[in-house]
Amino acid sequence: MKRVLLATAAICVGAIGPAWALEVTKSVDVAASPEAVWKTIGGFCGIGDWHPVIEKCALSKKGGKDVRTLSLKGGGTIVEEEESRSDTKMDYTYTILEGPLPVTDYYSTIMVAKAGSGSKVTWKGTFKAKGAPDAKAEEAIAGVYDAGLKGIADKAK
Repeated sequence: MKRVLLATAAICVGAIGPAWALEVTKSVDVAASPEAVWKTIGGFCGIGDWHPVIEKCALSKKGGKDVRTLSLKGGGTIVEEEESRSDTKMDYTYTILEGPLPVTDYYSTIMVAKAGSGSKVTWKGTFKAKGAPDAKAEEAIAGVYDAGLKGIADKAK
């Protein structure tokens, strides 16, 4: 009986405890060298040059870190902070500080690696759903990544 009570308590605690982090990973192969693709991705505000939903990117500093304010086509703003960047490894990691996406605790990395005679760009993120079911939050982030990766691939050709 004691085991049944402990198992039931564990299930209940899990059900009311904090939401588990969700994860989305998307990638695209690009027929260009990693260096050319990394140059296409550019600096932290470079996203304004290749992501189709970004109308404008404004760069500022907060506590010594780069912060980008993204103005979205059709309205809306997302504020993101660069957590780390390695031009040698060709990756950067950032967090969302505020925005309309149905996520919280968002932490994401975009990276470029050699793949055959070209490159592979991978964009992955972890987050929790906010104000929407998990599936809707995952769908929203996957849509952002898919559109951005297509933008990088098209521009890096």
